[in-house]
Amino acid sequence: MLESIVFYTLATLIIAFGVLVVTTRNTVHCVLFLVANFLCVAMVYVLLAAEFLAIIQILVYAGGIVVLYLFVVMLVNLQRPADAVPGRRRQSRAGFVLAAVMLAEISAILVFSAAKPASAVASAAPAPAGLGNTQVVGMLLYSDYLVPFEVASVLLLVAMVGAIILARKEA
Repeated sequence: MLESIVFYTLATLIIAFGVLVVTTRNTVHCVLFLVANFLCVAMVYVLLAAEFLAIIQILVYAGGIVVLYLFVVMLVNLQRPADAVPGRRRQSRAGFVLAAVMLAEISAILVFSAAKPASAVASAAPAPAGLGNTQVVGMLLYSDYLVPFEVASVLLLVAMVGAIILARKEA
């Protein structure tokens, strides 16, 4: 009963913080609500006995990703007029090339996952004896889920490069 109350309270907070992230006009407050949202999601992971995922949620998302967002918010001058941005044509070509690369990656993932036999899908079987939650997650992450893991790293790299490009003072 107590777990249900805690879960529904956390779910309500997650939805409320998500709405505040989208509706808040001040970008710094928006990022702070996003941190609160990530922390509530980490608490749900703890409630589900997935402590490793909770720590990763806090370290990677509430730590790293939010710092990246704040980097973009603080360094990009959002008050400049639209005409002050040089090289629009060059940026649109680069955008099309990056979109084509991402489409190729997603297509490769779909082909790879369609070619995988149905028996290779991870099941909810209990962990082997002597292995903890973190070890099982590590084994699955670097074997069955290697491609999605690498795609996530590429997406983070693209976000970081985009933040650097946006933060540059000169064109």
